[in-house]
Amino acid sequence: MIFSRVNFVENRAVSPADVRVENGRVAAIAPAGALRPLPGEEALCCEGLYLSHGFIDIHVHGGGTGDFMDATAEAWHAAAALHLRHGTTALVPTTLAADTKGLLAAFETYRACRGGFADGAKFLGVHVEGPYLSPAQCGAQDPAFLRAPDKAEYAMLLAACPGILRWTIAPELPGALEMGDWLAAHGVAASVGHSNATYEQVREAALHGFRSITHLYSAMSTITREGGYRRAGVVESAYLLPGLFCELIADGRHLPPCLLQMAYRLIGPERLCLVTDAMRAAGQTEGESILGSLADGQRVIIEDGVAKMPDRTAFAGSVCTGDRLVRTMAGAGGAGIADAVHMATAVPARALGLEQVTGHVVVGRAADLVLFDSDVRVRLVLVDGAVRFRAEEREDEK
Repeated sequence: MIFSRVNFVENRAVSPADVRVENGRVAAIAPAGALRPLPGEEALCCEGLYLSHGFIDIHVHGGGTGDFMDATAEAWHAAAALHLRHGTTALVPTTLAADTKGLLAAFETYRACRGGFADGAKFLGVHVEGPYLSPAQCGAQDPAFLRAPDKAEYAMLLAACPGILRWTIAPELPGALEMGDWLAAHGVAASVGHSNATYEQVREAALHGFRSITHLYSAMSTITREGGYRRAGVVESAYLLPGLFCELIADGRHLPPCLLQMAYRLIGPERLCLVTDAMRAAGQTEGESILGSLADGQRVIIEDGVAKMPDRTAFAGSVCTGDRLVRTMAGAGGAGIADAVHMATAVPARALGLEQVTGHVVVGRAADLVLFDSDVRVRLVLVDGAVRFRAEEREDEK
C-alpha cells in the first residue's frame, strides 16, 4: 500500500510525503510524488489528509460498553474495537481500585487476550490505578477498596501479571516510596495519582521511581494554606518537576481551554501525554452506565460529553476517544495538529519506555498508522500493516 501525497505528521512537524507499507512494516518514506505503485499495490491519493503513527492510550478503562474490570474477553474486545475505530492502535488497559480477587481476574483476562483481536487495538501491557490511593482524593474510585501499599500484596500481584507497565499510587501513603523503588527495580513505572501530596512529597517520590502524574488536575492536591503559609501540591509539582510526564485528559470537559493551553505552554509537548481515561460508555453520548465491573461497579450518568457521578459532584472517567483528544488539543488546547499528534503517540511511548519500538513512523518498524482529515475524523487504521478499519465501516462521523 502507498499513501501518496499525504500530510505526514512525525517529530512535531507536518510535511508532504509518500509512505509505503509492505509486509506489515513501514517500507519507505519519500518526498510527495516520489514513489510509484508496484504491480498489485494499493495506491491511495491522500491530498488534504494526514497520516501519523496510531494513537497510544496509556490510561483507559474501557469503551464500547465493555470495561477491563469486567474480566471477560467480550468486554476487552468491545473496548479494543471501539478505540481502534477512533485511531488508537495501542492501549494500556487500566484497572480500578478493587479487592485482590477483582484485580487478579482482570490480570487473568489480560493474559488470555494480550494477543489482541483482529478488529481491535493492540494491548501493550497493564496500568494498575490503585488500590493504593488517598481517600481524600478518591474521585470516582470506590473508597471501600482504598488502602496503603502492602508489599506482600503488590509483589503477589506483579508476579500474577508480569505485563504490568505502570502503577498509579498516592506517594504520601505509608510504604509508597518503598513501593516505588521496588517497582522501578522490576521495570514498572510508578505514577503520582489520586494523591493529597505536597510538592515536597512529590519531589521526593520522583527520586523513588515515580515517573509521571496521572490525569493532571483530576483527584489531586493543589495550593493550600496552613497557618497563613501556602503549600504547593501535586498540580504545581507537574509544572515544576521537569522529569515527570503528565497525563492530560483533553476531552474538552475535564479541563477548560485555558488550562489545556497553560499546560501546553508551561509543561510542553515533550512531557504532556494525552489520555482518554475512558470508561465503558466511551462512544455513548447520554444515559446511564457503570464505572468498573458490572458486578460491583458504580452507577454513573453520561451527559454533556462526559461521565459523572450520579450527584454530579465529580466526573467519573471520560467517554472520550483518541481522535477527540487530538482534535481538542490541536484546536482549543492551542497545540496545532503536529504537537497534538506528538502528545498522543511519541510521548506515551516514551512514558512507557517503549520509544525504540513504537510511537514513531520509522522505516522498518511495524506499520501502526492512522489516516485522518483536517477535522481529525479517522479514515483508515492499520495495525501491523493490516487494514483494521476503513471510514465507510463507521456508523457515525463524530
